[in-house]
Amino acid sequence: MGRLVRFGIAMDEDLLGRFDALVERRGVAANRSEAVRDLVRDALVEAEWEQAAEECVGTVTMVFNHGVSDLSDKLDALQHAHHDKIVSSMHVHLDAHNCLEVLVVRGASGDVRTIADTLLGTKGVKHGKLVTTTTGQKL
Repeated sequence: MGRLVRFGIAMDEDLLGRFDALVERRGVAANRSEAVRDLVRDALVEAEWEQAAEECVGTVTMVFNHGVSDLSDKLDALQHAHHDKIVSSMHVHLDAHNCLEVLVVRGASGDVRTIADTLLGTKGVKHGKLVTTTTGQKL
């Protein structure tokens, strides 16, 4: 980590009030500077993630009804087709009908997004989300 540099930010008073409330909710160790650093880091990770050649890691979280006609088989087949990019998976039975599945995916960001879009777009998946981060390395 480099030397800390101070700089000023002009912000609408109402927006600053909402930002301060966010900082306060984060707890004792949080302050405006750390919150701004977190936002900048998030923006930089997002910018790296948008570059299809960047390596990224992420989680694909899905909720689905396991009783939907051959949905589990379709999701399994899609996962096997990408076994080289799916690092791990966890399957949780939420109730008598619904399951939660979380996959850890690693690879070129374009590949990770394609895998997530394919899984989440499968008919019968009720809800899902891809969350990514990056190692900061090119493949």
